[in-house]
Amino acid sequence: MGQTLWTGASENGAAAGVAWDWVCLPEGVVAMADPMALVTNLQFVSGEGEVLAPMESVLQLNGIVHTLPWQCEVQRALGRLH
Repeated sequence: MGQTLWTGASENGAAAGVAWDWVCLPEGVVAMADPMALVTNLQFVSGEGEVLAPMESVLQLNGIVHTLPWQCEVQRALGRLH
């Protein structure tokens, strides 16, 4: 098990990041430990400019995490990929 952190720059150039815990499942599969327990400095707003509720923000964050190649990076860090 471990934690991963992904960072980048927001549209205005400020540092943005999201982190989560992961676990190794049988047969070397890497998965998020708890998809509801993401840590971030991002704030999501609706099209009308209203801050999204925590549950809506978690859905947005999970969508972002799903697009990242984080599982391959964890596997590589564990020495399972070359």
